[in-house]
Amino acid sequence: MKSFVAAVAFAVMAAFTVAMVLNSYQEASWAAFTTSGARVGDPGNNLTGPT
Repeated sequence: MKSFVAAVAFAVMAAFTVAMVLNSYQEASWAAFTTSGARVGDPGNNLTGPT
C-alpha cells in the first residue's frame, strides 16, 4: 500500500512539474503562426477590392 501511495504522489508531482514547464513554453496562436504572407499591408484593400 505504501508503494502505491508513493507512486500516486510521484505521478501528481511529475504532472504538476511538467505542466509548469510546458506552460512556460506556451505562446498565443497569433504570435506562433505569423508569417510575412499572412499580413495585409493596407486594411482598406484586400482580396475583395477597396472598401
